[in-house]
Amino acid sequence: MSAQIETAIFAAGCFWHIQDLFQKTSGVKGTRAGYTGGHTANPTYKQVCTNNTGHAEAVKIEYDPAAISYDQLLALFWGCHNPTTKDRQGADVGDQYRSAIFYTSPQQKKLAELSKKNMAGKYAAPIVTEITAAGTFYDAEEYHQMYVQKMGASH
Repeated sequence: MSAQIETAIFAAGCFWHIQDLFQKTSGVKGTRAGYTGGHTANPTYKQVCTNNTGHAEAVKIEYDPAAISYDQLLALFWGCHNPTTKDRQGADVGDQYRSAIFYTSPQQKKLAELSKKNMAGKYAAPIVTEITAAGTFYDAEEYHQMYVQKMGASH
């Protein structure tokens, strides 16, 4: 049994359903909804919604690589949103809803870039997903954590 836990960070639109998807995935040990990829320290949801912080709504995933691979997490990421719409997922519009992979190691960067290349032919439009080194991850407010489970949200 592996005692090693690794971190993956994905942005794929509103973090509520993304967190719910990954939280229910075998091998995932925990998730946090939050903000990353921007320049404002300790942002609030209200600030992120102004499109002035540079942050994306994202989910930080703690996982056991002996139980689920980073490639498997990437497959879930690609399948849970439209990676061809810039700063938008469905009715949600703004840079906080962008598609992004925030890698935490050189190996994750390599796998993310390869998976993006392999996904390119599966869409009619170009993939706009950013692949960026992970920076500071700020937890979203507590009411956003596990929102779908708390509220049965349809957002």
